[in-house]
Amino acid sequence: QVQLAESGGGLVQPGGSLKLSCVASGSVPSNYNAGWYRQTPGSQRELVARFISDTADTPQYTPSVRGRFTISRDIAKKSLFLQMNSLKPDDTGVYFCNRGGTNGIWGQGTQVTVSS
Repeated sequence: QVQLAESGGGLVQPGGSLKLSCVASGSVPSNYNAGWYRQTPGSQRELVARFISDTADTPQYTPSVRGRFTISRDIAKKSLFLQMNSLKPDDTGVYFCNRGGTNGIWGQGTQVTVSS
């Protein structure tokens, strides 16, 4: 059974940076998309960034993070990353690593708080 483990969340001031990491244990199909979602209290989980598959070169970003966040991966190490720069208070939330879309595999989430 595949499990995803996130790390790297925390408290940061506006304008600061954080890097999230996600490591998969077990075998994940290469055609599964790989992405990061976030959720705030009272809101639905929203897509932040993703690769459509292991062979996809161009990631997709939600407009609000484009130019500030960068998703990357190390396929051999079954790892996914999210570099977050120029963080804003609106970026606050629980960030989840995901493989396979909304009906796929989820990590436990890591809290990101952007506040002065």
